[in-house]
Amino acid sequence: MSLLIGLLLLLIALMGAPLFAVIAAGAMLGFYREDLDLSIMGIEFYRLAEMPILLAIPLFTFAGYLLSESRAPARLVRVTQALLGWMHGGLAIVSLSACALFTAFTGASGVTIVALGALLFPALLKAGYKENFSLGLITTSGSLGLLFAPSLPLILYGVIVQQMGVAGPLSIDELFLAGILPGVLMIVILSIWSVWTNRIQKTQRFDWRETRDALLEAKWELPLPFIVLGGIYSGYFAVSEAAAVTVLYVLIVEVLIYREIPLQQLPEIVRESMVMVGAILIILGVSLASTNYMIDAQVPTQLFEFISANVSSKLTFLILLNIFLLFLGAMLDIFSALVLIIPLLLPVALRFGIDPVHLGIIFLANMQIGYFTPPVGINLFIASFRFGRPVAQLYRSTLPFFFLLLATVLIITYWPALSLWLPGR
Repeated sequence: MSLLIGLLLLLIALMGAPLFAVIAAGAMLGFYREDLDLSIMGIEFYRLAEMPILLAIPLFTFAGYLLSESRAPARLVRVTQALLGWMHGGLAIVSLSACALFTAFTGASGVTIVALGALLFPALLKAGYKENFSLGLITTSGSLGLLFAPSLPLILYGVIVQQMGVAGPLSIDELFLAGILPGVLMIVILSIWSVWTNRIQKTQRFDWRETRDALLEAKWELPLPFIVLGGIYSGYFAVSEAAAVTVLYVLIVEVLIYREIPLQQLPEIVRESMVMVGAILIILGVSLASTNYMIDAQVPTQLFEFISANVSSKLTFLILLNIFLLFLGAMLDIFSALVLIIPLLLPVALRFGIDPVHLGIIFLANMQIGYFTPPVGINLFIASFRFGRPVAQLYRSTLPFFFLLLATVLIITYWPALSLWLPGR
């Protein structure tokens, strides 16, 4: 009977039913079969509303939407080009750095491809970079910032783990610190590849005047990462307070100082950003109820027993985990994957002795690659539409970057200290 219900819910999902409705239906059916009061669904939503860290999600999302609607991406590209344009592959490194930083604040790699692609793709072609290299670079670098604070997926992972209460104390600050070295490693490896591939590329002379002008133009936006991250890591303010500071700072800079976003446009930006937040929170709320049922029904325990019977070591489990997460990242968006899979995966990973902070970095690193894993990685289709190129060309152009990042993910997976050293775990 359970199998039949599960297949029915899967069929409904494939037919296009909203994800939150499918998850809620599964949870409610489970509670009904266990003869439990369905008011437990409302109780789980109330638990969600009690979490102070939850304030960070809408605030950081709104700040990201404000930045994407302004000319901040153009100023960011100009600064990095002025600083690095003299290097072989310098513009490629500019693209990697700019996309990673922009994704960290917007939390959406597709937005980065659309927002920065219009600037970077023509610039790369004009500078003499090959078309396939340029396409692959922008498509893959669109998801690099997911490991850097204040990435929404990092915050959401921490919220889910905290609510499960099975992994001991874990703070969002620890996750922010844990993502720094793995994220930097990814950018460094792709930068080395970009420099080597374009080692005969012509460069521009370093121009002090252009560098000065670019820095002056972006003087109000450049301090933002230092204010936010410095405040969090120094302990001066909490993550939710950092989110409030970010929104206030971005509002003042983009609306009052640069005046690139008129006041009458703010309600529309608020609406668009909160539609995304609402979707995340609804899915998260019903997923907490679903998680509650699965724990009561001992689903994680049964899953662990099945894996233990077929997987003999932690090493084998990690290999299978990477394969599974790559396919998952190609099929699901990162927010859906987090709320659906982490409640099942975390208890099993803990049994194998995997630190929950390390698991979060493994999960997000794999999901980054999943965004452009053929044949259905969502960034491939976004880039195809944005640049007017066939998807098959995107497959070919992203392959070198895919294998380089896959190697990086293996390093992150099997070298836990890379993720755990800065948090001191």
